[in-house]
Amino acid sequence: MWNDKIFMNHLKQIHAHTLRNAIDHTKFLITKLLQIPDIPYAQALFNLIPKPSGFLYNKLIQAYSSHGPFELCFSLYKRMRQECCPPNPHTFTFLFTAYASLSSLRQGQMLHTQFIKFGLEYDQFILTAMIDMYSKSGLLASARQVFNEMSERDIPSWNSMVTGYARCGKLAEARELFASMPSRNVVSWTGMISGYSQNGQYEEALALFIEMMEKKDARPNFVTIASVLPACANLGALEIGEKIEGYARENGFMRNVFVSHGLLEMYAKCGRIDKARRMFDEIGSGRNLCCWNTMIMGLAIHGRWKEGLELFDGMLVSGTAPDDITFVGLLLACTHGGLLAQGRKLFESMERDFSITPKLEHYGCMVDLLGRAGELKEAYALIKSMPMKPDAVIWGTLLGACSFHGSVQLAEKAAESLFDLEPWNAGNYVILANIYASTGQWDGVAKVRKRMKCNQVTKAAGYSVIEENGCLHKFIVEDRSHPRSNEIFELLDEISGKMKLLGCLMNFDSDVENDCIMEGQF
Repeated sequence: MWNDKIFMNHLKQIHAHTLRNAIDHTKFLITKLLQIPDIPYAQALFNLIPKPSGFLYNKLIQAYSSHGPFELCFSLYKRMRQECCPPNPHTFTFLFTAYASLSSLRQGQMLHTQFIKFGLEYDQFILTAMIDMYSKSGLLASARQVFNEMSERDIPSWNSMVTGYARCGKLAEARELFASMPSRNVVSWTGMISGYSQNGQYEEALALFIEMMEKKDARPNFVTIASVLPACANLGALEIGEKIEGYARENGFMRNVFVSHGLLEMYAKCGRIDKARRMFDEIGSGRNLCCWNTMIMGLAIHGRWKEGLELFDGMLVSGTAPDDITFVGLLLACTHGGLLAQGRKLFESMERDFSITPKLEHYGCMVDLLGRAGELKEAYALIKSMPMKPDAVIWGTLLGACSFHGSVQLAEKAAESLFDLEPWNAGNYVILANIYASTGQWDGVAKVRKRMKCNQVTKAAGYSVIEENGCLHKFIVEDRSHPRSNEIFELLDEISGKMKLLGCLMNFDSDVENDCIMEGQF
C-alpha cells in the first residue's frame, strides 16, 4: 500500500512535468495507472486523447473487465467503433470476459456475431472466454458447441466447460468431462468439488477432495479448501475437517475469510462449539456478518443460548448490523432457553428497530418457541396471521408441539395441511397416529393407517453416516453390505452383551440401595 502511494505520487509528478513542458506521455501514464490500478484517473487521461489507439482502448477495457463496472467495457467498445478504431481478438476476449461476469446473454451473442463479421482469427483465449460467457449465461449447448469445435483444447478451456456444467447443476456431464481431461490442475479439481458442494452432493465433494489429495497431481488452494469445508460441516466429518485445518495453517490460508469462516461453520456443525468459538476469536477484527451469524447460530443450537444472546450485544457494539439470518439464530437461542418473552420482543424488534421484514423462517422459530411453551392456540393464531403461505416446516413444528402437549384438535388441523403439502411424507401420518394413540382414540389410529394405505404411503428406511479413519460409511438397520459386516456385528453383539450385563448390575445395585433405605440404613 505504501509503495503504491509512492508510485502514485511519482506518476503525478510525471503528469505535471508533461503538462508544463507539453510532452505527450499519456500512453505511459495510462498503462502505469492501470497497473496500480487507478482506473478513474486513467479514464480521465484517456478522455483527453482526441483519438486513442486500439492498444489504449484494449488496456482500459481489460481493466474494467477485471475490476468492473463491467458495463463500461461495452461503452468503450461502442466509442471505439464510432471512432473507426478496429478491434482485434484481444478486444473481444476482454469483452467476452466482462459479459461472462454480467451474464448478459443478448449482448454476448451480439459480440459473437460481430467477432465473426470482422473475420478475426479464433485463438485459445477468445474461445475459452466464449465458453465461459455462454456457460455463465446458462447456454450450455452453445458453450459445448464452441468447445467441440476447438481444434486444440488447453486446460483453461476444459476447466471453463467443466465449471460451466457444475455451476448449472449438470454434475453428471461435468464429471464425465472431468474424467476425459488429458491433464488437470487445481482449478479443474476445485471446479468439480465446488459444484458438488454447492449442489448439496457433499459425499461426492468430500470423496473427490480425498482423491485429489491422494493423487497429488494438484495441490489444493484456498478456494479448494473453502469449497470442501461445507461438505465436512454437513456430513459431520470432523476428523477430515481437522486435517484440512492443519493443511490450511501450513499453507497460510487462514488469513482468507472464506477459509476461516468455513472452519468456524464446520466446527459449529460438527458439535465442537468450543473450537468454533476459538476460531471466531482468532478471526478477530476480520469478522464479517457471516461469522457473527454462524457463531450465534452455533451457540443457540448447542444450548448455549445465553452466550448467543450476549454475542448479539457484542455484534451491535462492533457496528455490525444484523440481517434476517441473525434473528433466526437469536430466536433459536430463545427457543432452546425457553425465553418466550424475550423471543416475542426480538421478533417484534425486527421490523421496528432494524427494518427487517420477518420471513418464513422467523415465523417457524416463533411457532416452535410458542409450541414448546405450550402456547398452542397463540402459535396457531400466528400461523393464520402470516403474510405468506405456511410451508410444511411450519405445520410440522405445530404438529410436533401438539404431539408433546397432547392437543388432538390442533394436531388434526396441522396434519391436514401437511397431507396437502407433502402427501408422500409418512412421518406426518405416524405422528398423528401416535397422538391419537396417546389419548386412546384408536378409531383415529385406524383412520390414519387406512389413509396411508389408500395413498400408498410407506415409511422410507433411514440411514446413518459414521466417520472412521477419514472415510465415511453409510448404513441402514441390519445393513450387511459392508465388506467387514461380520466383524461389525460380532463387535456389536459383544457391546450389547456387556451393556445388558452392566444394566443387570445397575438394577441389582439399585435394589440393594432401596432395601437399605427401607431398613433406615441411609
